[in-house]
Amino acid sequence: MSTYFPSGQGLAENRNWYVVDAAGQTVGRLATQIARVLTGKNKPTWTPFMDTGDHVIVINARQAVFKGSKGEQKVYRHHTRYPGGLREISVKDQFAKHPERVIELAVKGMMPKNKLGKAMVKKLKVYADANHPHAAQQPQALVINASNGGQ
Repeated sequence: MSTYFPSGQGLAENRNWYVVDAAGQTVGRLATQIARVLTGKNKPTWTPFMDTGDHVIVINARQAVFKGSKGEQKVYRHHTRYPGGLREISVKDQFAKHPERVIELAVKGMMPKNKLGKAMVKKLKVYADANHPHAAQQPQALVINASNGGQ
């Protein structure tokens, strides 16, 4: 018997496209399942040093929810690299201005912190409403059951 070892040939051509509806889903639980698909950990051919994941389109990001007190207390921070340049925005304001960034930041935080992780995040497309321009890719619906972690 020989062990299967994937080559890097044809990875981009064999990627699937999935659509995830974020309406009513908890942001963190949704992000973990999306990260699994982007990294390819849901496939039997997953390899740690290859990008074996699929493309994911998230629609209705505006309707995703936070549980508990995160909706009022969570704050996003970044620094402009100038003195006194710490900028803060609450999750409520971020949802009002750019709801797609909330999902993008949640998923990005769950990806590997290297070049491979950055390449995997590029396969994520998030839209605030139900309209998306990826109909030509014929995406399949990916059902995420938030009650039991997508199992």
